[in-house]
Amino acid sequence: MSEPGTESTSESTGDLLARKRNDLAVIRTDLANERTLLAYLRTSLMMVGTGGTLIKFFGESRELLIAGYGAIGIGAVVLLAGFVRFLQTMRRVRSDCQ
Repeated sequence: MSEPGTESTSESTGDLLARKRNDLAVIRTDLANERTLLAYLRTSLMMVGTGGTLIKFFGESRELLIAGYGAIGIGAVVLLAGFVRFLQTMRRVRSDCQ
C-alpha cells in the first residue's frame, strides 16, 4: 500500500509539469508569432524598396512608374496585414491562457 500523502504529491507534480509545458508552449507560440511578423516586415520592406527603385531609376516609363507605386502600395498592405495577424494571434493566445 502507498502512503496517503504520496498520491497528492504525484498529482501536484503532474499539475506542475503540465503548467510548465503549457507555459513553454505559449512562449514558443509567441516567438513563432514574432518571427511571422518579422517575415511580413521583411516582405513589406522588399516591396517598398523595389517600388522605390522602379520609381527612382525607371521613372521615365509610365508603366514602370505605375508598377513602382503599386509595389509601394502592396508593401504597405502587406505590413498592415502582418500587424493585424500578429495582434489577432497574440490576443487569441493570451485569452486561451487564462
